[in-house]
Amino acid sequence: MKVTIFGAGYVGLSFAACLAEAGHEVLCADADPARIEGLQGGRMPLHEPGLEALVASGVAAGALRFTADERAACEHGELLFIVVNTPADAQGRVDLRHVIAVAAAIGRHRDRDALVVCKSTAPVGTAAQVEAVLGGELAQRGARHRIAVAVNPEFLREGSAVRDCRRPDRVVIGSEDPWAIGLLTRLYAPFIQDPQRQLLVMDRRSAELAKYAANAMLATRISFMNEMARVAEQAGADIEAVRRGIGADRRIGPDFLQAGVGYGGSCLAKDVRALTHAAERAGHALRILSAVAATNHEQKGRLFELMSRHFGGTLAGRTIAVWGLAFKADTDDMRDAPSLVLLERLWAAGARVRAYDPAAMPNARGIVGERDDIRWCTTAQEALQGADALAVVTEWEEFRRPDFAQLAGELNAPPTIFDGRNLYDAAQAESAGIAYYGIGRGRSSMLR
Repeated sequence: MKVTIFGAGYVGLSFAACLAEAGHEVLCADADPARIEGLQGGRMPLHEPGLEALVASGVAAGALRFTADERAACEHGELLFIVVNTPADAQGRVDLRHVIAVAAAIGRHRDRDALVVCKSTAPVGTAAQVEAVLGGELAQRGARHRIAVAVNPEFLREGSAVRDCRRPDRVVIGSEDPWAIGLLTRLYAPFIQDPQRQLLVMDRRSAELAKYAANAMLATRISFMNEMARVAEQAGADIEAVRRGIGADRRIGPDFLQAGVGYGGSCLAKDVRALTHAAERAGHALRILSAVAATNHEQKGRLFELMSRHFGGTLAGRTIAVWGLAFKADTDDMRDAPSLVLLERLWAAGARVRAYDPAAMPNARGIVGERDDIRWCTTAQEALQGADALAVVTEWEEFRRPDFAQLAGELNAPPTIFDGRNLYDAAQAESAGIAYYGIGRGRSSMLR
């Protein structure tokens, strides 16, 4: 099938590359000419495991192409996916300008039947707005061909987008049009092993809400565990043991139960705000989600609180090694990253930072800029040199199994770890002479 993808971000680019791998003829369009020029030259605009090789393979096979030509993109596909950015402001108002712009372009240029698919995360009723814009553009030029609109929300996780696209746990199709449902079913056939379980067909508004509800639930689980981490510290319990205890319950399951430094990225915080705002406009206050957002905001300062307590409230003149800057492992995305909160609070307290991240350093430097109180390090070990403590902020694989004896020797005495992801066994760290603090795990037993 011929497919056009409008948007070459994390979702659009991953989706386009996977469709090309599955045998579809894909044209990926973006309004940023520099991004398209880079992709045409083999340069990736983002870090996503496995994606660079997949894009190169699709391009080499002729199944994946890139364009900044609006008309060419609109004329190419049987299915035209809108996968552009839909940012939300601090109040949760979603900016749909990019979505509407794509819809208007399709209405202006499309000269035959097509299925337009809204894949961008957008408020309930957006598909109807897209349909109205398309209808208006078609009527203005007297066009009579058919352009249907469906909703197909994305459920790809940054850091595992290629894997999630190749093996989705479900595909949601929002449409009551048999023609549209049939086209999307054909498109996804290579990725679906069990259509009865994985293919979920519903009306468009339910599909739009399903995406927001899914992210709201994930955010709720994270904030709930971070609240329980506070309780665990007060009660002298270990949140990791608690996590295993409740995760073994099949009604709950083990996923998204890790206590830590709070969620970040482009989705959870934005979608919680957007859903809360939409509900409030409809006259319903989502009290649970308001608490979820408040807990997450507080949790981003938790590592700094632990440091301040350990150092007696005085961090001025201290040097802190920071392992991990991206909001999660296997991505270079710095949007809403908890590391940014930690850096700002350390600097405000007069501390210096030695930072390292395997992928996010360029993006972090672009946000932070050049400062005298941060050293950008090329390795994790370099970040430790001359530091008074180590803060682990992102759960990169290379951070998971350190040599604690070596680490203790690199840090200034007495060596201390603040583990914002609960990656380490406290007893192992302490046996190497390291004071250890986790999230919801209490103060190091060495100092009790």
